[in-house]
Amino acid sequence: MSFCRFQDDQGKSQYALYRPGSICPLATLLDEPVADGEIFSLNAERLASLPQPDETQWIPEPKNLLPVVGQPSKVICIGLNYRDHAIETGAEIPTEPVVFSKFSTTLVGHGDSIRLPTVSSEVDYEAELVVVIGREAKHVSAAEAMDYVFGYTCGHDVSARDWQKGRPGGQWLLGKTFDTFAPTGPCMVTTNDVPDPSDLRVRMHLNGDVVQDSTTAQLIFDIPTLIEHLTKIVTLLPGDLIFTGTPPGVGAARKPPVFLKPGDECKVEIEGIGTLANSCIADA
Repeated sequence: MSFCRFQDDQGKSQYALYRPGSICPLATLLDEPVADGEIFSLNAERLASLPQPDETQWIPEPKNLLPVVGQPSKVICIGLNYRDHAIETGAEIPTEPVVFSKFSTTLVGHGDSIRLPTVSSEVDYEAELVVVIGREAKHVSAAEAMDYVFGYTCGHDVSARDWQKGRPGGQWLLGKTFDTFAPTGPCMVTTNDVPDPSDLRVRMHLNGDVVQDSTTAQLIFDIPTLIEHLTKIVTLLPGDLIFTGTPPGVGAARKPPVFLKPGDECKVEIEGIGTLANSCIADA
């Protein structure tokens, strides 16, 4: 089952069932709209019992969708987690997850613009599978970790390399957390529809050309291992997002390097989930 968030005619955010090109607001299927965060209280049985919409209840997909989660308590990211990407950067294969975070102001939805900051000239692209947490999790073992996952979405870990690596000490947080640097969407797909995320094809299309193409089989630390590791340190809450890493082909590793510029069109395509599209504009 696939869900998206959209803004209704009153300017309020709502959840909807999603299929490419059309949406069905949950408010038309339930007694009342599902507020931000409440969707994670719907267990598998409740989701399965949702009425099947008829064709008259589907409406055209809006040009822009909201981020799949409104205000997650945490946006956690994993660096150098694809074996083939670590090799292309010349880095050693990590022996434990490389963890950083983004602020919630990085989040934008499908169709929104990525604003390229005036203080960076090396903004790069990174296509990523994103895990959406569905239950509070602390000290969770890898064996039970998937019970805490609500679903998955496409994510774009936009990165200012000249801040991430070119500032004193290396500023991963600042380089990764400029406003609009974490598009997610167009939808989140529940685990029932993606029962095995361990071999999904992940691609980035830049202006129509495929620049990243790998599968999650290349993950150094799989999703259960990441959840076990993270919950030793922090409590994961419903709606928290985990960006799981990016495949090879990033712009900084190309010869010559390729960085994003105004007018560029980025599309993150993940097997079984969908395609997240965003265009780049210069920040005002």
